[in-house]
Amino acid sequence: MKPSLLALFAVVSVALAACGGIGASPPPPASAASLVPAAASAQTAAAAYCKQTGGEVELRQPVYGSNSSQLLFLAGQKAFCQYTSKKDGSRIHILLETLYTTKPSLAALAYILKPTVGSCSGNPASCYCSLLGGSDQFGGTSGSGGGWYKKNGIDQTLEACIFPDMSSIDSWGLTYHAEGITRGIDLQKVMRYKYPGTAGAPVKSPRS
Repeated sequence: MKPSLLALFAVVSVALAACGGIGASPPPPASAASLVPAAASAQTAAAAYCKQTGGEVELRQPVYGSNSSQLLFLAGQKAFCQYTSKKDGSRIHILLETLYTTKPSLAALAYILKPTVGSCSGNPASCYCSLLGGSDQFGGTSGSGGGWYKKNGIDQTLEACIFPDMSSIDSWGLTYHAEGITRGIDLQKVMRYKYPGTAGAPVKSPRS
């Protein structure tokens, strides 16, 4: 039986407890000078892992106005790993950081636990993302549209569901998976985070 939408957030504490996170002392803060090289090193390792597991690294830029003739390119960029099914050509995208981390994230938990898809009007994938507590909307409900852009990409403007912890998987991939359809690849086989009790993950007892 699928957990409800509220269960996604209820299990976060359970997942952290199972990993020994509750009651543990936080790690010491990193110095500002070490943050940039450490982030660059982690990104390089994540990109290599994406390719090693059969994915393709895509560097994408946020864009506003994808439903109009003029695009407004916004600041920043994010690297996603795209997995394409050799069987049917379907694809799924996951943020490199979300793919590579060994710790739980809201996007990973949403994918693994598959909360029931609710009903609301409009784009069903965007709706599901918002019901999970994430967002893939640029400009809210204005209809201008937007997303993560890669010129000449098969999915040129990607709808990526981004959660408050900054983890992300594409909205359609999340929605199809909740309905029992795997697009691209089963991300549970390649994400380095393993939910307690699933294949490849030891069951750990919460701390008393």
